[in-house]
Order: sequence, then structure tokens, then C-alpha cells
Amino acid sequence: MAVLVLGGAGYIGSHTVYELIDYGEEVVVADNLETGHIEAVHPKAKFYQGDIRNRAFVDRVFEENKIDTVIHFAANSLVGESMTNPLKYYDNNLCGTKVLLESMVAHRIDKIVFSSTAATYGEPENIPILETDRTHPTNCYGETKLSMEKMFKWTGRAHGLRYVSLRYFNACGAHESGQIGEAHAPETHLIPLILQVPNGKRESITIFGDDYPTEDGTCIRDYIHVTDLAMAHILAMRYLRGGNPSNIFNLGNGVGFSVKEVIETARLVTGHPIPAVIEGRRAGDPARLIASSEKAREVLNWNPQHDDLGKIIASAWKWHQSHPNGFAK
Repeated sequence: MAVLVLGGAGYIGSHTVYELIDYGEEVVVADNLETGHIEAVHPKAKFYQGDIRNRAFVDRVFEENKIDTVIHFAANSLVGESMTNPLKYYDNNLCGTKVLLESMVAHRIDKIVFSSTAATYGEPENIPILETDRTHPTNCYGETKLSMEKMFKWTGRAHGLRYVSLRYFNACGAHESGQIGEAHAPETHLIPLILQVPNGKRESITIFGDDYPTEDGTCIRDYIHVTDLAMAHILAMRYLRGGNPSNIFNLGNGVGFSVKEVIETARLVTGHPIPAVIEGRRAGDPARLIASSEKAREVLNWNPQHDDLGKIIASAWKWHQSHPNGFAK
């Protein structure tokens, strides 16, 4: 039996495929390569290029492979873009998931692990954030992810589907081999943007707002290494294979770092001064986002191995130094 990884050519998806193969799993990857990279697909994975909105394509993947579990990363994920082009997010994220679930039901595949997001919570009511806290997304991206979770729930009620939704925070870092890492176009994540400065790709890093109610005035986020995220997906898959009920888990280190702390750590790692420029706040940026991952630790036995910010940034720097243009030749 094989695991189908949708979006397995993307950042977190490709790292999960590497870990799955290291653990002896047979892996099938499906990706439309809109934002993924064929170079990131593990050579031992069976690859299909196609879109999950295409029912015939999804059916073919299920018919040609004995799929036991689906791991779903296939979604658009840029918060800003979701606000200017919300219908793109409803089309890809929700319509794609609807088609996928129709095909899963038809082929009697009843287990799915879902890559969700902390954006389902919106402005947090409590720190650290618990799985039981109110979900009130403040952007269309978070809204579509929450709607996808609800699709799994109601499909489960009707057809016996079991799911695990993993709501995570700021993914970062790169594979220890240096073969795969983070490559987005455009890049929106803080750590790779910072590392573009010592890589000669930009003159400085912009800090959006230094007047937040935090220790140094900049936003605080929970950073989690991509390999730890990948391992959580494997543990969630095993949880479902063990016959356990559907569930939702937060994933984070439970420790927050401010924008200024991340920049200063990058300066130490790279030995570069990394000039920073202060600009006004961006709309919708909460001051502090930190996860409680106690439930994932207790139920899934998940134990993050890469919780040192310096080591996380060092792994990213190893990748970006050797791939200054991402996967482009």
C-alpha cells in the first residue's frame, strides 16, 4: 500500500516525502507544479503531474496505485493574494478538495492527513493557542482552510472518512542533506527573505511595525522546522492507521521569537550585518502567535527535534547558499 502526497513537490510536501521514504513507505506524489518544483520530488517517489480539480486525473491516480492514506498539501497559501484574489482560493482550495473527496469516497479510501494552518484561528484569544480556541479567520486563506476542515468532518459523518488536521505556524529550515529547501516565487516568509540579504539578492530586510505590545516592539511568531512538521504528518498517518478517530492538532515549538530576534540570529549565523529598515504595520498581523502543542505531544507522541533558532536558520542558510536562485539552474 502507498501514501499519496498531494502537493509533494512543494516546500513542506517534499520534505514529508523524504521522511516517508526514509521510513520505508511507498510514496506517490501528485502536484500541478504551479508553485512546486519537480527538482524537489524524491527520486524514489512515483510522480504524477496534474490538478486535483480534475476528477479524471484524481481517479487515474487512485486506479493505478493501491493508496492507503492521502496527505493533502495541495492548496494556494499566500495570505495577501487570498485577500486580493479570493475566488482563486475558493476554486483551488475548496473545489479541489471537493473533487478529491468525491474520488476518495468512490475508491473507498478513508484516511487523510491535512496540512492546515494557524490562520484558522485569526486574532488569538489566548496565548498559547489551544485547539479548542475559537476559529475566526481574518483572511480568505485561513477561511478556506477552515472550510476544508469542515468538509472532512461532514464527509466523515456521511461516508466514514477519518482525518487529522494539523494546524501549524511558521514553517522554516531545510533538509539536513541540503538537497531540498524553501523556494517560493514570490518569497513571503521571513527567514528566506532575511537570507536574501547575505546572499546578495536584496540590500536590506524590512520590519513591518516596531510598535507592537511585545518586548522589542516587533511581532512574535512560533517557528517550527520543516522536518519536524514532516514527522508530525507521518505520526498522524500512523494514528489514523491505528484506527483512531478524526482529530485536530496544533504544531509549534511553544516558544515565540520576535522579528528582531530572528534577524539578529541570522546575523550571527551568516556573519553578515543584514541591515533592517522599519516600515509601518501590515494589516492583519497579530502581535503574538504561539502554539500549544501539548495535545500533539501527548496523543501523537510528537517531539520536535529542531527547536534551536540558530540551528533552524543554519539549515536554511546551508540550502540558500548552495541554491541562491532556488531550484532554478
